[in-house]
Amino acid sequence: MSQSTGSRPESARAVVLVAGASGYVGSRLVPRLERQGVAVRAMARTPAKLLGRFAPDTELVEGDVLDRASLDVALAGVETVYYLVHSMSGSSDFEASDRQAATNFVAAAAAAGVRRIIYLGGLGDDADPKLSPHLRSRHEVGRILREGGTETIEFRASLVVGAGSLSFDLVKSLTDRLPVMLCPRWLATPTQPIAIDDLLEYLLEALVLRPGRSRIVEIGGADIVTYGDVIRIYARQRGLRRWLISVPVLTPRLSSLWLALVTPTAFEVGRHLIEGLENPTVVRDDTAAKAFRVRPMGVTKAIQRALAAGQD
Repeated sequence: MSQSTGSRPESARAVVLVAGASGYVGSRLVPRLERQGVAVRAMARTPAKLLGRFAPDTELVEGDVLDRASLDVALAGVETVYYLVHSMSGSSDFEASDRQAATNFVAAAAAAGVRRIIYLGGLGDDADPKLSPHLRSRHEVGRILREGGTETIEFRASLVVGAGSLSFDLVKSLTDRLPVMLCPRWLATPTQPIAIDDLLEYLLEALVLRPGRSRIVEIGGADIVTYGDVIRIYARQRGLRRWLISVPVLTPRLSSLWLALVTPTAFEVGRHLIEGLENPTVVRDDTAAKAFRVRPMGVTKAIQRALAAGQD
């Protein structure tokens, strides 16, 4: 990790809390923080599920963002927090749940004297009247955190390419199992996928940024592609022949029914993600390039790495 963007907080062993440590990004971030010598506290609703996953000196703590009182213990003595929490998989009204969770968290962070919150949200134009509920909720959470009085760095990313990433696994499952796909117009929607390794590097560098105002940082890979391009690149690397047939009347809501066939266990979360595929998710400013040393890879290399990691 580059140190050029700033220096470590006053204490080299200042406690860093990872809220959502059991999730896809959080479970990969914690080991990288450990290797950097950071004193990590991993928060989950059921910390017993984290036993054996991290280094012995990483502290495991119980905390539920919907239980305000539980956050006081989790945040005690913490300087920086990674907020990697969302409610899509566990709530029929995930927008209300995420709103309440963010409200609880900023209040607890302010009471604990937390100096910085690092949050991972989603790309998308706030001015888009058709912004999906998923992306609208991600942006609302970011706004609540930024307005809570604690310096907040809100990263906004698109499709995360990596073995085990739900958004990438949706592409993988569809391509692996459907030789012919009836493709709606959203397959031509531009997106800027980011490799999980590059995403984690951004999160790590954010830890050592100099103190400043709350800000939004849009991040993405080196390539702007369409979702159809992602499917084709993946199929080519797997040696699969796939036919994509355009059907303009097929809506994202109807096309989400694919998931019942290919990814039934992730259907509810996947449906919300697919409903957002009509929204362009590309980087529109150069803040990340100016403030961070990460030079993200392109989508072809990202998919190569994801496939290799999935075979380990």
